[in-house]
Amino acid sequence: MTEPSFSLATPDGDDRSRQMCDRCGFVLYENPKIVVGSVVRHERRILLCRRAIEPRRGYWTIPAGYMELNETPEEGARREASEEANVALHIERLLAVYSVPRISQVQLIYRARLAEPSFSPGPESLEVELFAPDEIPYGDLAFPSVHWALRHDAEAEAGAPPVPFTNPEGETATMMPGGETVRPGDF
Repeated sequence: MTEPSFSLATPDGDDRSRQMCDRCGFVLYENPKIVVGSVVRHERRILLCRRAIEPRRGYWTIPAGYMELNETPEEGARREASEEANVALHIERLLAVYSVPRISQVQLIYRARLAEPSFSPGPESLEVELFAPDEIPYGDLAFPSVHWALRHDAEAEAGAPPVPFTNPEGETATMMPGGETVRPGDF
């Protein structure tokens, strides 16, 4: 069996260069990664996890991560919450769809409630806490999209129509709300 040999070329009918096998013409399509997660509420408090892994180790985030093959987005959000905070969720609805084009991510964020009030850190979390909205450590949140999700969840809690939110106008997750540039390795 001959090993494939790839080089950059533009397939017929395409508009961009892609990795193509020089021997058989197979096109290696690279597609965005899908992240699934949730803003989890319990008795007017929000569940956050302090990251035990890079990127942004030690910063707070909502339970979220990459969707796996053969699972629905809702199943992925439940799995991530279980892995990171040892919780079971009742997913209420899709809160937001965010785009982070510089790292080719699409994020599907849900609103959810704890099925039971128990939680503990999973292997990817240093600690897990429930925060009242005015206690959230905004200066220590891991990613721009966590800020967006918390703000959009607050708007939903205040009665915003149940349609998914998207990136704030002109935002592509390259800057934190305070103006700090997100470094390439921070995602």
